[in-house]
Amino acid sequence: MSFPVDVVVMAAGKGTRMKSSKPKVLHRLGGRALAQHVLDTAARMSVRFVVVVTGHGADQVEAVLIAPGEAPSLRFVRQEPQLGTGHAVQQATPVLADDGVTLILNGDVPLIQADTLQRLLQMCEGKYLTLLSVDTGADATGYGRVLREGPDASVSGIVEHKDASERQRRITEWYSGVMAVPTVLLKRLLAQLTDHNTQREYYLTDVVRHAVEAGCEVRALVTRDEVQVAGVNSPLQLAALERAYQRRVADGLMEQGVRLADPARLDVRGELVCGADVDIDVNCVFSGQVSLGEGVRIGANCVIANAQIADGAVIHPFTHIDGEKLGVSVGAGSLIGPFARLRPGAQLGAEVHIGNFVEIKNSTLADGAKANHLAYLGDATVGERVNYGAGSITANYDGANKHRTVIEPDVHVGSNCVLVAPVTIGAGGTVGGGSTITKSTPPGSLSVARGKQLVLPNWQRPVKNKH
Repeated sequence: MSFPVDVVVMAAGKGTRMKSSKPKVLHRLGGRALAQHVLDTAARMSVRFVVVVTGHGADQVEAVLIAPGEAPSLRFVRQEPQLGTGHAVQQATPVLADDGVTLILNGDVPLIQADTLQRLLQMCEGKYLTLLSVDTGADATGYGRVLREGPDASVSGIVEHKDASERQRRITEWYSGVMAVPTVLLKRLLAQLTDHNTQREYYLTDVVRHAVEAGCEVRALVTRDEVQVAGVNSPLQLAALERAYQRRVADGLMEQGVRLADPARLDVRGELVCGADVDIDVNCVFSGQVSLGEGVRIGANCVIANAQIADGAVIHPFTHIDGEKLGVSVGAGSLIGPFARLRPGAQLGAEVHIGNFVEIKNSTLADGAKANHLAYLGDATVGERVNYGAGSITANYDGANKHRTVIEPDVHVGSNCVLVAPVTIGAGGTVGGGSTITKSTPPGSLSVARGKQLVLPNWQRPVKNKH
């Protein structure tokens, strides 16, 4: 743009129809607050700074909203009490510089697109009050109608639904709540607002009438895409927007080549990055930051959060992966599940097998390690090619502190074993089934403990019959 742009985001409303104590703009869509979506969109544009007008639950809103990376600076002003949309923008005017254009957005309209706003600003040209309006030809009950007059059907005003006549209510073009206006003009128009209406509020929409009366040209960019400008005033509307958002995400993934078994049964509540040739089955939920490498297969009904899954890995159905702050990584070619659980700090090498009802927490498993059935590994370091038996656990907590278990390469741990940390099982050793191991064992030994631990050094494990 040839002129600077500052953004005002209105986020002061209570949203009584949401029937929630939470500020309306903090309800979540795709895992993020509604208003955060608006800030993220502003960050994709060449704007100077963003002013968020808060009111109801201001402390909560200001604590949650963040400026995205490399975003324009973020400022907050408060509207107390809340006396209407015009009054809200009046609170922002002291921090708006006179040399630019103010772009006004709503914090509960999360799916507005940056390219639409760029077209709005282009139409504004830095000197015209320009509205974003919607006209699908359908009934516009509840919305402020855009009034037009003259042979060129120029915009002459906006009338709120509650103040509209029967003739005006038949108009199908309505104001979206988004406008771009030169800041100097905006300040002059805001000073003329009154609360002489049925709601006893200062309507932002009245600036259009005052502009026309002052001889200023008012323009309108008309869209038929209701989803972009849809707000959230009830749980029903929030659910409808969630599905619209998820469909948008699903379409974007499929355009990149991701194969979705059913795009209507996908939920991305964060950022999902996929390599080539990825398959995702139905009813999968991705949260936080998730990356799927080339050729990854995700089975049905998986829940995956904050994880990196390398090329060729297969996540079988009903697997739960949640990296939280520590993250989870799954190595190339690994097989996980079904019904497996990877908790924060699980770091799996290549070709690792984690089977049904196995839980891994804060543990590293080197290439080729296997825990195929009904097992727990917590605070453990597991070497290459370890075979960890069904029903075995690491007892890593003594009631006060966590301790680490080290299982060196090529160890075989039998079924129903308890490894009491801190303990190290030496390379190439075997732990006999049903053993409780409380002391470290040397490499190559057989350890059996049923009451008393017996260690046989230099024990030779039977060689598998190749025939």
